[in-house]
Amino acid sequence: MKKLLLTLTLLFSFAGFAQTINGIPIQNLDVEYLQIIGSSVYMSSKVKISIDIGQRTKLMSSNNDTARLKDKNGEVLVFNSIIDALNFMAGYGYEFVQSNILVEGGQNVFYYLMKKKSK
Repeated sequence: MKKLLLTLTLLFSFAGFAQTINGIPIQNLDVEYLQIIGSSVYMSSKVKISIDIGQRTKLMSSNNDTARLKDKNGEVLVFNSIIDALNFMAGYGYEFVQSNILVEGGQNVFYYLMKKKSK
């Protein structure tokens, strides 16, 4: 009984620290590829990061929070740089494939294609 209680406690504590994309914990994503999209935040050194895993997005939405990485409390994660986000996703088993930078609305937008590492 003690082992069962300990196991359940550990499982819930690890689940509590899960970062999510579109409500799915990152470690449970069933996608081979994903795209990190980064843009600078106005008057800040931080970057706004969203993740494209092929999920549906809302039309006419300028602030689509479903594609944003969120912490256990549902708060959007903030990264210091694109490299910070790349290192974050590498920690979850994804590797860099290629990148592209486009100017959208007078602002640089960074696109990084990531692939799940082969086991």
